[in-house]
Amino acid sequence: MRTLRSAAPDMGNSAVPRFEPIRQLLDRLGGYPWWEMAAELVVIWLMVYLLWRFIRGTRAAAAVRVVIWVAVITLLVRLLIPLEAFERLAFLFDNILGMFALALVVIFQPELRRAFIRLGEAEFLRPVRTDVGPVVDAIVTSCTFLSRNKFGAIMAIEQNVGMRELIESGRSLNADISAPLLQSIFWPNNPLHDMAVVIRGNKIAAAGVQFPLADPSEMNDRRLGTRHRAAIGLTRAMDALVVVVSEETGSISLAERGRLEQWLTPEALRAELLKRLGSPPTAVEEATTSADDEAENPLDVEPEVEEPSSSKGEAA
Repeated sequence: MRTLRSAAPDMGNSAVPRFEPIRQLLDRLGGYPWWEMAAELVVIWLMVYLLWRFIRGTRAAAAVRVVIWVAVITLLVRLLIPLEAFERLAFLFDNILGMFALALVVIFQPELRRAFIRLGEAEFLRPVRTDVGPVVDAIVTSCTFLSRNKFGAIMAIEQNVGMRELIESGRSLNADISAPLLQSIFWPNNPLHDMAVVIRGNKIAAAGVQFPLADPSEMNDRRLGTRHRAAIGLTRAMDALVVVVSEETGSISLAERGRLEQWLTPEALRAELLKRLGSPPTAVEEATTSADDEAENPLDVEPEVEEPSSSKGEAA
């Protein structure tokens, strides 16, 4: 009996440290005012929502889910299981989050780069440009011609992030931008018509440039071709604006930040380019008004009338 009585307190004492971290955590939480905890929870959930919204639809989303599960399991093990007797396991669990933080920097390097690029794209950080009018006119005029004739084209407008590495993979031109030059580049059987054109300032910096392709799983419409995949892939990596003309349908699309706007009319394309390139508000309003007054036929394509062929009798 004495042995049992002396053993009972030992069992109770051994069970106390197991839940001691939970008790300490509850004590610390009870010492905070409720409004302070509510504000912190709102901020934390807001940060988690913004992070998930940023990586949603990318390959990084699966890796984030794994990281969250590892963090939750690590926290539960640390709270429920006393690891003081296991020094090596305790050291591992105490430092595993730090190792995961270092791993996240390596795994999410492209996403972190995109995030910092997005911070630099804030409206108040963009300078107002007054020289975009001739550039936009040349792009819109050439896209209208290419769309009517169903000639495929892809044009990237360089912004804050330089595209030097991509330009070096193509054919350097450094020519003044004009609609006839763009039309001739994308004319069928031209050696440069299959690749992309990079526009820097008011110059065509290069032609025949190859862009990184987006993964098919990142495309909302699987029927889109290589040009649209290249537009999405480039705008996911940098802050360029990419204009695409479909070779199959003749539709005009505009890509930015990994998003694609399709079936734009020429005037709608003009208004979007002026707005996104930081043109003065008056020019944007004028372009938007003209886009609203555009007719229902977006390309204003006149029906082709075949000339009557001569009859056999006339030919004879």
